[in-house]
Amino acid sequence: MTLTLGFSPCPNDTFIFDALVNKKIDTEGFEFEAVLADVETLNQWALEGKLDITKLSFPAFFRSLTNYTLLNAGSALGKGVGPILITDSTQEISEDDINQGSIALPGIHTTANLLFTFAYPNAIDKQFMLFSAIETALINKEVDFGVIIHENRFTYQQKGLYKVKDLGEYWEEKMELPIPLGGIAINQSIKRSAALKINELIRKSIEYAFANYPVIADYVKQHSQEMSEDVMRQHIDLYVNNYSLDLGDEGREAIENLHEVFLEINNQEEADDEDVLFL
Repeated sequence: MTLTLGFSPCPNDTFIFDALVNKKIDTEGFEFEAVLADVETLNQWALEGKLDITKLSFPAFFRSLTNYTLLNAGSALGKGVGPILITDSTQEISEDDINQGSIALPGIHTTANLLFTFAYPNAIDKQFMLFSAIETALINKEVDFGVIIHENRFTYQQKGLYKVKDLGEYWEEKMELPIPLGGIAINQSIKRSAALKINELIRKSIEYAFANYPVIADYVKQHSQEMSEDVMRQHIDLYVNNYSLDLGDEGREAIENLHEVFLEINNQEEADDEDVLFL
């Protein structure tokens, strides 16, 4: 059985799926066709139901509940892992400054956009762009603020940029739960018995990666472009953890709470009883 599997080229995703797609573990008869793309492209494809299994941001998942169900393994949740609002100025920034300013965000369907809106519901001048272009947009004064994700949270200070607010910390303070960033969802056209086996294979792939860590696999390096191994490890250490192996009760509660925030922000009614988030 061959299945399409979408994930980003970021070190946390390639770390998770290396053993699976490169058959370093027994895939038990499953073949996986890896499709690598940036997260907002994956989000858009999820809305179209394009892939069998896919990494996606949680807002995109919440919009795709008729097509996808969340697997228990592979998600990115944690504490101290959230997106960061930054600017190019050392001046004190007020909430009014942010509400009246232009903000670069890494995609309308991203968790970064949802968490920014959760913190600043009255900020409306949003400009969506590829996550890796946000720092440059700030440096070139094309926008007043930017929300950064992925490896940029490790490098923005080197580029003369400054933190305004850690949006993940804001979520943690308000909700007292880890931050759900992205998950691995499976198309509902795939039988539950197969989905459960695939979930177990992803968990085994992560366990294999951890067993060989801190060695960085060639597959991870291949897709990390000019990123240093130190930044790769920071990336993996931050985004791959026990929640990636198993969401657990706390992980599910965090996702359920984010779903409620998503519905409230988008002026939608409470979740339908028929909406099933988890496998």
